[in-house]
Amino acid sequence: VQLQASGGGLVQAGGSLRLSCAASGRTFSRYTMGWFRQAPGKEREFVSVISESGGSTDYADSVKGRFTIARDNAKNTVYLQMNSLKPEDTAVYLCAAHPKGSFPLPKVPGLYNYWGQGTQVTVSS
Repeated sequence: VQLQASGGGLVQAGGSLRLSCAASGRTFSRYTMGWFRQAPGKEREFVSVISESGGSTDYADSVKGRFTIARDNAKNTVYLQMNSLKPEDTAVYLCAAHPKGSFPLPKVPGLYNYWGQGTQVTVSS
């Protein structure tokens, strides 16, 4: 599967952005989808994950209550709605696909087989 992330940009603290990740192929609904982020000089970190059906989600503590993950399997797309953005949210955001259902939902980058190219999110103070 090929992934294409979009929706990043420059926003002031307290603002909102919605990221999208469009997937190719007809088996999107079989993939667990995750969002990760990587800031300069830092390791890639888990942000959020959603199950194949969209019925289960999980979030990093740092974004819980501010970010919402969703998916539309008919459109082969996963979304990340980011509200109340903070300067520390600044990073390249990447979507990733885990090629089967999994419980608990995977939060480790190494468990994901497919990655998009990333979209830059910059939050100014």
